[in-house]
Amino acid sequence: MEDTQTATDLVDQVNNPDHYNKTGIETIDLIKNSMSEVEFRGYLKGNIIKYVSRHMHKGMPLKDVLKAQWYIDRLADQMEYHGVEENGTK
Repeated sequence: MEDTQTATDLVDQVNNPDHYNKTGIETIDLIKNSMSEVEFRGYLKGNIIKYVSRHMHKGMPLKDVLKAQWYIDRLADQMEYHGVEENGTK
């Protein structure tokens, strides 16, 4: 495990970091509310690429992979909610 953090600590930092909820609304929700559904899915995909592509270069690879997984889960939820099929259509 990286440094002295446990897997639970990492999951907590990924799923609910304190610094993203200082105003009473999650930053991800502010971002989502500022975009169309298609734009938001693009934002999520961009973050997946970002975390996966640099996970071995920042010193905490597991944390970055867990962040990528968080965005993958969120993207899947968005696609399911909006009825996006496997071929990208509704």
